[in-house]
Amino acid sequence: MNVLEIIKRFEPQKENLLNILHVLQDSHPQNYLPDDALVQVAKHINVSLSSVTGVVGYYSMFSRKPRGRFIVRICNSPVCQINKSENTLQEAQKILGVKLGETTADELFTLEESECLGRCGKGPSMMVNRDFYGKLSKEKLEKIFLDLRNSILKF
Repeated sequence: MNVLEIIKRFEPQKENLLNILHVLQDSHPQNYLPDDALVQVAKHINVSLSSVTGVVGYYSMFSRKPRGRFIVRICNSPVCQINKSENTLQEAQKILGVKLGETTADELFTLEESECLGRCGKGPSMMVNRDFYGKLSKEKLEKIFLDLRNSILKF
């Protein structure tokens, strides 16, 4: 489905901006919002391009640069920090072979940090796309990343 087909599924109202952006980003194979799509969104809901880019820049879940198929967000909240989230981030970096903000060479994983995922009772935690994982350890991370990689290879 192309950008215009997606945008036209929504009434041309400002209230639909976040929903439009989510659907556009989720439908892009590289999980990001290209500049030309933002221009079309602004025209559709009749707001300035700077208003749309401002919203995209404000919310950390949106990206204007290409990312991997799986967006890995490690929680960095105080509660997760107490539960050793910094170790989780370091282990994820080792396992994936990337630094924070980078994408793996196979373009499958992009590693990001989140201020809070709202899963304090299960810390340290992470979110991969829309799925949550908690009580993370090195072994659990390895299994999650392997399972995700294998899920792609099955297709």
